[in-house]
Amino acid sequence: MKQYFALKAKYKDAILLFRVGDFYETFGEDAVTTSRVLGIVLTNRNNGGSDMELAGFPHHSLDTYLPRLVRAGHRVAICDQLEKPGKEKKIVKRGVTEVVTPGLATSDELLDHKTNNFLASVHFAGRDRTGLAFLDLSTGEFLVSEGSAAHAEKLLQSLQPTEVICSRSRIKDFEQAFGTNFYTYQLEEWAYSFDHGREKLLEHFQVNSLKGFGIEELELAQVAAGAVLQYLAATENTNVAHVNSISRILPDKYVWLDRFTIRNLELLQSTHDSGIALVDVLDQTVSPMGARLLRKWVVLPLKTVSEIQSRLDVVEWLTEHHETAESLRGLIRQAGDLERLISRVPLGKVNPREVRQLERSLALIPKLRELLATSGQPVLEQIADKLNPCDKLQETIREQLVDDPPVNVNKGGVIADGFSDELDELRHIIGNSKELLLEIQQTEAQRTGITNLKIGFNNVFGYYLEVTNKYKDQGLVPDHWVRKQTLANAERYITDELKKLEGQILGAEEKILALEVQLFEQLVSTVSDYIQPIQLNAGLLARLDVLISFAWIAVKYTYCKPEVNDGLGLEIRNGRHPVIERHMPLGEDYVPNDVILSNEDQQILMITGPNMAGKSAILRQTALICLMAQMGSFVPASSASLGYLDKIFTRVGASDNISSGESTFMVEMNETAGIMNNISQRSLILLDEIGRGTSTYDGISIAWSIAEFLHNNGEAHPKTLFATHYHELNELANKFERIRNYNVATREVGQKVIFLRKLEPGGSRHSFGIHVARMAGMPVGVVSRAMEILRQLESKSIQSDGLPEPASASVGDQLRSLPTESLQLSIFETVDPTAGKIKETLLDLDINTMTPIDCLLKLRELRGIVESEE
Repeated sequence: MKQYFALKAKYKDAILLFRVGDFYETFGEDAVTTSRVLGIVLTNRNNGGSDMELAGFPHHSLDTYLPRLVRAGHRVAICDQLEKPGKEKKIVKRGVTEVVTPGLATSDELLDHKTNNFLASVHFAGRDRTGLAFLDLSTGEFLVSEGSAAHAEKLLQSLQPTEVICSRSRIKDFEQAFGTNFYTYQLEEWAYSFDHGREKLLEHFQVNSLKGFGIEELELAQVAAGAVLQYLAATENTNVAHVNSISRILPDKYVWLDRFTIRNLELLQSTHDSGIALVDVLDQTVSPMGARLLRKWVVLPLKTVSEIQSRLDVVEWLTEHHETAESLRGLIRQAGDLERLISRVPLGKVNPREVRQLERSLALIPKLRELLATSGQPVLEQIADKLNPCDKLQETIREQLVDDPPVNVNKGGVIADGFSDELDELRHIIGNSKELLLEIQQTEAQRTGITNLKIGFNNVFGYYLEVTNKYKDQGLVPDHWVRKQTLANAERYITDELKKLEGQILGAEEKILALEVQLFEQLVSTVSDYIQPIQLNAGLLARLDVLISFAWIAVKYTYCKPEVNDGLGLEIRNGRHPVIERHMPLGEDYVPNDVILSNEDQQILMITGPNMAGKSAILRQTALICLMAQMGSFVPASSASLGYLDKIFTRVGASDNISSGESTFMVEMNETAGIMNNISQRSLILLDEIGRGTSTYDGISIAWSIAEFLHNNGEAHPKTLFATHYHELNELANKFERIRNYNVATREVGQKVIFLRKLEPGGSRHSFGIHVARMAGMPVGVVSRAMEILRQLESKSIQSDGLPEPASASVGDQLRSLPTESLQLSIFETVDPTAGKIKETLLDLDINTMTPIDCLLKLRELRGIVESEE
C-alpha cells in the first residue's frame, strides 16, 4: 500500500489501475468510481490498519473495462509489475506504464476508425490572438495554427477534438470563448511559455529551427504545440517516433466555415436523431484512413482554383475508367488501416498479426503502381511515383514471421522455422525429447555393456540412469557417472550429457517464448525504420480512396463536373440537395432548381413562399453544391459554374441558448452580427427567416435593414439567398438594383395546397401557414377561425416610401374589434358546422332503397351544402 500511495500521489487526477498478480485493483475513491462505472462489486479490505474500499477485475479483461472508464470521462493510469515475482522478492517493482485519456487513446476499442481522435491545445495571448495545436496520437498527425478566437472556434468545431488542454489560469477564458462542451484538462502556467514550448519542439524533431516545417514565425502555435509534447511526457507517452512532422493549417487556403455554418448545413452530423449528414452521403471510401481524410476535406474546402481543378480532373478520369477505378478500390480495401497500424509500432502496441498485415499491405503497392503509372492521368502518375513498396521490409517480415501468426506474441508460434538456429534447436529439443533421451540410453548401454539400462525422471533431481545391482556389482558403471540415489535392487546415476539435455528440455519452452519475444521486438525495431515511407504510402492511399469515392457517387447519383473559376458569378442548373434526394419516398423524385447569383447583377435573391414548400432546402443545397465543388467532388446538378467562394455564412433555424440565458432572438442576432462583420466579395450568405424571433414589425425592420446593408456595403456585394415570410420585403426589389424577388411555387386546389417546390421569379403574397396547420391535424374550428382572423389582418403592407409602418395600433384595433364570443367558441368548438349538416344528411339516408340516380342527386345536394357555407 505504501507503493500504491506513492504512485497515486503522482497521478491524483486519474483512476490508478494497480496490477496485483492476475488482477488490476483500485482503492478508495477510485474503487467507488470504478465500481459505479463498470458495475463490478465494491468490497472492503483492511489495508494498513483501516478498512479501504476495493474493486478490481482480471488483467486479461483490461481491453473490456478500460474503454468504459475512458468513455465515462475518466483519466486512467495503468500501473504494471515491471519485474517477475520470485522467491527472493517480497514486493515486485511497479510503475505507471501509460496514462489513457480521451485525447490520447490509441486502442481500437476506444477509437472510431472513420474519425480522427485529436488532442487539442489552446494558448491565449493578448487580445483575440490564439495559438492552436492538434495531435492524433493514433495516426501521428500534428497540426498547428494561430489566429483570432473565431478562427480557433472554427477549427475546434471542424476537427472536433475529444480532449482540449489549456493553461490552468486561462480555463475561464476558454469556457467563455468556446463553451463547456469540450472535455478539458488544465496544465500549469509554465507549460505554456514560449521558451519551454519551442525547446520541446526542437528537441522532439531534433532540428535547430522550425523553418523546415513552415512554422518558424508562429510563436503562439509553437507554445500550444510544445504544451502537447509536455502533456505526452507527463502521461508516459514517450515512444512517439511516428509523430515525425508538424504541419500548418493555413486559414487563407480553405473556405471559411464558422461553427454555425458547419452545424446548419449538417456537414458532419445531422441536427436530428434520425437524420444523416453530408459526410455520410459522400463517404463511399473503403479504408478507414480514406474516411478520416474525407471528413477533413468536408470541413476544409479549398480556395485555390488550380488545386480544386486538379482533384476534379482525377475524379473525371476515374468516372470514365470504371474498371480501373474498381481495381484500385479493391486493392485499397485490402490495405486496411495502414496509417494507424504503423503508428502502433513506436507505441509498442503492434502485434504479430498486424505486422503480417503490414507486409500484405505493402505487397499490394506494386499492383497499385502499375495501374496508376499506366493511367495517363498526371496526378495518378505522380501518386504512383511516390508509393514505396519497401521491398526489403517485406522480405524481412516474410522471412521472420509465420504465415498466420497469433495476436499475442507471448503465446509462441510467431517466428518462422529456419530464421533462428537457436530457436530451431530449442524447438527440435521439445519436439524430439523422447528420441534424444532414447538415443542417450542406447549410446550408454552400448558403451558400458549394461543391456537393461533405463532412463527415468523424478522431481528431486530430474533425469537419471538406473542400473540394477547385477551390473553394478560387475563394475560396469563408468567412473564419471555421479550416483544420486540407492534403491534396494538398483542405483541411480546422472551424467553431464544427461543434465545438459535435461536443462535443455526443461528450459526449452520458457526459452522459446523469451526468444520469440526478443526476435519479434527486433523485427518491430526494423519496422520502425520505415515509419516515414509507410506514413507517406498511407496518405497517398487515403487521398486516392477519397477521389475514387467521389467518382463512385458521381456515377451512381448522376452528378456533374462543376466549373470552378476566378470569377464572381454562380450559376447552378437543376441543382439538388445531396442529402434530401437520397431519402425521398419511394417513387418520388427530388424537384431540381436553378440558382443564378452575381455580384454585379443578381446579388440578392429574396425568396418567399409557404411553409414546407422547400425554401430552406434551396438555400442549403446551393451552399452544399458550392462546398462539394471546392472540395473536389462532382455535384448534384445538370451543370454548375461558380467563382470560388472564400466564406460561407448561414443563419438558419432557431434555438434558445438557455444555459447562457440567451433567447432565440438573441442567438439569431449574435449569429447575424457575426456575418455582417466578416463579409467579403466572395462570400455566400444564407439567411432564413431573419427577424422571426421578435415582433412582426421589429422583425421586418431588421430584415429590411440587413438586406439594405448587404446591398450597399461598399464593393463587397456578397451573394445572398434571403428566405423570408415577410412578403413586405418584396418591395426591396423595386428600390435596389441587385435584389430580385423569387418564390417557391404552389398550386391551390380547393382547400388544399400542392407544393411544387419550384423556384420561380416574382414574390409570393401568401405563406399558407394555416394550410400547414390543417395538414398537421389542427381542429377544424381553430383553422376556420384563423382564416377569418387572417382576412381582417391582411390589410397592412410596406408603404410607398419602402419602410414598414412604425405603429401596430391598426392591427391591435382589429383584434380588439373581433367578437369575443366568436373567438372563444372557435377555440373550443372542434366540430365543423358544415360537417355536422353533412353527417346528419348521410345518417338519414336509406342506402338500400336508393337508385343510382338518387345517389347522384344526393351528392349534388351535399355539394350545395358545402358551397353555401363557403
